Amino acid sequence: MTGLAEQGFLELGWMRLEYRMIGPRPDAAPIIVMLHEGLGCVRLWGDFPDRLAALTGAGVFVYSRAGYGNSSTVELPRPLDFMQDEARDVLPRLLAAIGFRRGLLLGHSDGASIAAIHAGSDQDHRVRGLILMAPHFFTEDVGIAEIARVRAAYATTDLRSKLARWHDDVDNAFKGWSDAWLDPGFRNWDITDALAYIRVPILIVQGEHDQYGTPRQIEAAQQECTCPVEVALLPGIRHAPHREAPAKTLRVVSGFANRLLRDHGEWPTANRE
Repeated sequence: MTGLAEQGFLELGWMRLEYRMIGPRPDAAPIIVMLHEGLGCVRLWGDFPDRLAALTGAGVFVYSRAGYGNSSTVELPRPLDFMQDEARDVLPRLLAAIGFRRGLLLGHSDGASIAAIHAGSDQDHRVRGLILMAPHFFTEDVGIAEIARVRAAYATTDLRSKLARWHDDVDNAFKGWSDAWLDPGFRNWDITDALAYIRVPILIVQGEHDQYGTPRQIEAAQQECTCPVEVALLPGIRHAPHREAPAKTLRVVSGFANRLLRDHGEWPTANRE
């Protein structure tokens, strides 16, 4: 899709998904497709996509999943396998719609899980590597407890009004995320079986003090993956490395992306060294 505007909406069946496209289009360069966290959206990435595009020379495509930002709402409750549905149904259609030819998937939190499921379910040879920030491969008590705390804050503090700045239907976004994660059946959610089928290099970026997950998530990837797994465990950082330590995170992420693009002979000409 060479005619991608800098921002707009993609129509995918019943879904209308907002997006931003930074830098060269998919027909001209590799693309880094960014998948947001469980309460994220296009605008919540801030200028991180722009800075990443500048450091790599690659195009960067950012979108809001259904239920978030300015995208369509979703029917609630979400199914407990909603991340598998995103990875195996929605993401392939989105990549086809934008004319994705080669590049990387970069996901944060739920978005990282979706990227891992996609790469472990479908040998998509266009995907050269994965950048997973604060990924979840299985549930942990600390993460469930933190989500329960956030849900209480949503009901009793100004958290709802703060989130409403980012989402057209803030209750749809919040309940879709929190109700799924806090459903007793979600305790059995586990995608580690997909890790063994990933065939591309992975970079995991996690904060040492991530309140939603422990280094056990990293250990699962190191144990299950047969592909190379690089790890950046950032001291003093919690769940959002790209917001809490943007310079360090950009350095690690762009370095990994540039090495992979160079290895595949796809280093953008504007950024050759």
